[in-house]
Amino acid sequence: MIRYSLTCDNAHEFEGWFSESADFDRQVETGFLTCPVCHSAAISKLLMAPSVSTARGKDKMQTLAMDAMRREALQKLKEAVAAVKANSEDVGTQFPEEARKIHYGEADARGIIGQATVDEAQALLEEGIEIAAIPVLPEDVN
Repeated sequence: MIRYSLTCDNAHEFEGWFSESADFDRQVETGFLTCPVCHSAAISKLLMAPSVSTARGKDKMQTLAMDAMRREALQKLKEAVAAVKANSEDVGTQFPEEARKIHYGEADARGIIGQATVDEAQALLEEGIEIAAIPVLPEDVN
């Protein structure tokens, strides 16, 4: 996991966790990454000092470095993601097709989750189909 300090064009600062640096770029390009305060999609990275550590214990060290407020916020985000997953049908790679069927009234309205490529997600957004990415979160927040 890569942690970036981010800011929006309204100077709100927040953190983002990404599985690789290309994930940040893709999410910015598609408009999936927005400010949690004002929902602006104009997001950029802040200058950060590199975090150097050995592979052993890396996740634990990152978690310990978070203050209590950040751990609590991350826990709440994990709970929200778990609630979305628990109340949605996982349609896997059929997500774009199923989202279109629901949007156009060809299938029953319900919450769905699944996978879509960046191009598929962009096409859905261009059709006016509201979708959102579910964030990938670090597993250990205790």
